[in-house]
Amino acid sequence: MRRETERYESYWMATTQGGNHPPLSEPVDVDVAVVGGGIAGLCTAWELSRAGRRVALVEALRVAESVTGHTTGKVSSLHGLRYARLIREAGRETARLYARSQQEAVEHVVATADELGIDCDLERAPAYVYAESPEVRDEVRAEAAAACEAGLDAVFTEETDLPFPVLGAVRVPDQVQFHPRKYLLALVADILAHGGQIFEDSRVVGLSEGTPCRVTTESGVQVTARDVVVATHYPVFDRALLFARLRPVRELVVAGLVPASDAPDGMYVSPETRTRSVRSAPSSEDGQRLLILTGEKFTPGARGVERRHGRLAQWARDRFPSLRPMYRWAAQDASTTDGMPYVGYFHPGTKHVYVATGFDGWGMSGGVMAGRLLAGMITGAKLPWTDVYDPRRLHPLREALPFVKAQAGVARHFVGDRIRLPKLDGALQVAPGTGRVLRVRGRRAAVYHDPGTGLRAVSANCTHLGCTVQFNDAERTWDCPCHGSRFGVDGAVLNGPATRPLEPVEVDRRPGEDGGEKDGGNRGGEGGG
Repeated sequence: MRRETERYESYWMATTQGGNHPPLSEPVDVDVAVVGGGIAGLCTAWELSRAGRRVALVEALRVAESVTGHTTGKVSSLHGLRYARLIREAGRETARLYARSQQEAVEHVVATADELGIDCDLERAPAYVYAESPEVRDEVRAEAAAACEAGLDAVFTEETDLPFPVLGAVRVPDQVQFHPRKYLLALVADILAHGGQIFEDSRVVGLSEGTPCRVTTESGVQVTARDVVVATHYPVFDRALLFARLRPVRELVVAGLVPASDAPDGMYVSPETRTRSVRSAPSSEDGQRLLILTGEKFTPGARGVERRHGRLAQWARDRFPSLRPMYRWAAQDASTTDGMPYVGYFHPGTKHVYVATGFDGWGMSGGVMAGRLLAGMITGAKLPWTDVYDPRRLHPLREALPFVKAQAGVARHFVGDRIRLPKLDGALQVAPGTGRVLRVRGRRAAVYHDPGTGLRAVSANCTHLGCTVQFNDAERTWDCPCHGSRFGVDGAVLNGPATRPLEPVEVDRRPGEDGGEKDGGNRGGEGGG
């Protein structure tokens, strides 16, 4: 259960205030258009502006807010149990290039913060992947050897500063934890200082590839550019069919104060218990640090998000009894079928459109890496690991099983969620503060009961590819289980790949009155919260 002192808000968002950047209101002609204002887009725009390119960054909502504003702020080259798999499936050279690119991203953040004088709570800390069971201990031991073989300063250890016992861990020293918003808002200021342009509240809905390229916002205004970078987390354009090779993942976060003596110095993650991640950050309260705990991975659209939050909070209280919860939020990412991000040319036929996506929970180091890689491709300074991340790669043997599983899940939702739904026959059919997918006047509708104003209904068909959205009872949103689009209860797009809102559905909003259909309906069936 949520404690009264908790705020459902990201700590990074609560402790920073972004600038006000205008919407795109008139045509712009630049060298490079960057679509998306998260860490990948901002780092790309920053690298290019420093290289002398004329850059325009176009963001649908606000820069450094959507996915990037809800991370855990770890910049590390140790990515769970990644290197043993890479060596086994892709070879030692690929693993070495991956490790080098990620570690260079870590050092690039440190160097950039120092160069620009960014006060972003940056701290050097060791990163750990730990095990609590014998089975995972064996995997962790193998990962330590693989990470070392890939070139990281990795060791297996049985010693940590966690307040609970573990059976073993991989340790890589001198990684980074920071306040991602403070860092990125400083990059925004430097982009502007170097002549770059940033536009907010400007959702891009069209892309025309040519010489030059053009991107078009929902208001019809265009940016003309030689090169275009699509850095919208999940690509908003389907022409490369990357959506079929990406799987959206959502993860929960709880954060609160603990005495500094109870806070671990390292950054920890375990693949067990639906993933558990632990790290701490500086606090403005004397003798206290902010403890940040992450876990409970699930696919957007899964039911029982509030219950998952409860499990994570209980795990946190069991292991850190002094924790005083203050914030909780959720993060979203996408994983690829072969476990490697897609950064590079958007599709085989293009020479001027690029993409960055699929960071699988490691978007801080991945976003910095992507910015350097894409800027190098555009300026002619190709980096050694460029081919490793090429989105045009195909590895049928490595990708076949994950691809089949991902598409089976999409098909299950696309077909199964279209079974006959109960009809809406009154506001009390949907409990206050919850939502259900019901049939309203012959249409599938996502119906939310606002405790103050009554019913609010929108189409239940995701505007991306038509999957049926489901209610998220913790965040009060409608989430698509197929490709991760998320919408407010008013239908507004919160996360892509959808670019259009859910259409409103007419319904009687008055509590306790008829909701729009007269035949009494069926009160069983589709549940929402």
